[in-house]
Amino acid sequence: MTGRFSAALLLAALTGLPVTAQNNTLTAAEKSGGWRLLFDGTTTNGWRNYMKTGPAAGWEVKDGALTRVGGGGDIVFNEKFRNFELMLEWRLDPASTRAGNSGIFIRAIEGPDAIYYSAPEVQVLDDAKHPDGKSELTSAGSNFGLHPAPRGVVKPVGEWNAVRLLVNGNHVEHWLNGRKIVEYELNSPEWKALVASSKFNQWPEYGQAVEGYIGLQEHGSFVAFRNIKLRPLPAAR
Repeated sequence: MTGRFSAALLLAALTGLPVTAQNNTLTAAEKSGGWRLLFDGTTTNGWRNYMKTGPAAGWEVKDGALTRVGGGGDIVFNEKFRNFELMLEWRLDPASTRAGNSGIFIRAIEGPDAIYYSAPEVQVLDDAKHPDGKSELTSAGSNFGLHPAPRGVVKPVGEWNAVRLLVNGNHVEHWLNGRKIVEYELNSPEWKALVASSKFNQWPEYGQAVEGYIGLQEHGSFVAFRNIKLRPLPAAR
């Protein structure tokens, strides 16, 4: 086995389901387990720019990955989710002229001028080259600006990183390459204190939605996503 831990391998390890042999597909077991693809590997169907109705401008499918190819803005999947598990892989390009920077948004709402006014963000970053990589609060895998990610988990730029996100009621977990690296409770006293002392305190919608959109950030540099799959969960207890 190589050193790369794909989303398919991670899903198999966590659920006992068979490994999906082909990218951007589901096995019969995954389908019966309630998993669904949010990206078909060939088109941008289902994705659109934040606060817009047309196709996902600035994003194309390259080599089976949903890829930021130019300015156009953040994109969202055109369906709201409440409680869910989300799996995906992301990759940055070592040849890019700008250090890679992107993100994965959860429970985004539309109305605020920017998606991050409402949606918590899982950081996607070139920790070695980007200034945000100097702080664990803004490095790859963190709950951006609030909950730090440990060092040594993200793979070198150019390799695929496997993400699993669990969002169930107020409970949120970030998993990166098979390791749980962030865990928090929305609207807990700790969370409220962290928000109050951060830039997010100026946006009252931040982290308040009980359901919303999955979003991918366009931040001026190359980023690619694949194997984007989601399993809705029942109402949290």
